[in-house]
Amino acid sequence: QVQLVESGGGLVQIGGSLRLSCAASGRSLTATYLMAWFRQAPGKEREFVAAIRYSGNDTAYADSVKGRFAISRDNAKSTVYLQMNSLKPEDTALYYCAAVRSRLLHTRVSSYDYWGQGTQVTVRG
Repeated sequence: QVQLVESGGGLVQIGGSLRLSCAASGRSLTATYLMAWFRQAPGKEREFVAAIRYSGNDTAYADSVKGRFAISRDNAKSTVYLQMNSLKPEDTALYYCAAVRSRLLHTRVSSYDYWGQGTQVTVRG
């Protein structure tokens, strides 16, 4: 069993930056654990944001965040990060960390087995 706890959300101005963290516990994130960030805005479905393999060399991003967001991980700390720059109002959402034991770069919600409770990000002018 893997427990995920997100942190780092908050209120930020348009164009600002935030760094989200996701700490995993309960089981070490082995080489087979794919980690990802998803987000869900009010009234919308949960959507993929970014994913990263254990090595950190393979990543995937949603088109809407490419060039602005960066996912990274520190396996020694069992922590995954999401650096968010040039934030826009449409980035406002509840951001979730997710994990699955897989070597593939999954982007679908249904592919992930473990989820955190989420951290709120609000971008305002």
